[in-house]
Amino acid sequence: MTDFVLDPRLANDSILLARGPLSQLRLMKAADCTWFLLVPEVNEISEITQLSESEQFNLWKESQALSEWLLQCYPQCKLNIAAIGNVVSQLHVHHVVRYSDDPFWPAPIWGQKMERQYSIRDIEAIQKELSACSKFISVEADR
Repeated sequence: MTDFVLDPRLANDSILLARGPLSQLRLMKAADCTWFLLVPEVNEISEITQLSESEQFNLWKESQALSEWLLQCYPQCKLNIAAIGNVVSQLHVHHVVRYSDDPFWPAPIWGQKMERQYSIRDIEAIQKELSACSKFISVEADR
């Protein structure tokens, strides 16, 4: 079996928080918006349809678990979920918490200049909250 290779741009722009049955759960480093990624640990795919049926099911269940957790943590948000892939073709699914008073509303967050970064304390707090979401196994964050 080949070791999973994460696209360097995803590695550079995000922090590994946890793993699910299929995917890495990553937090985007930019703290201007609360923004998570699910990255299936399958090499050389760019589309959900390239996953096997069981992998698609696992991705869906991970997305559902992450979404439910985010909606519990941020109950007044509009949760945006997308698998775009125009800049980074490696399959990854964005889960973005949006509010009508966030800095970029109502525009998409793609291509926006992000200015804030999470502190180590913020990342640890997010990981602690995430432990309530049993679908994911926390890992040592790669800060």
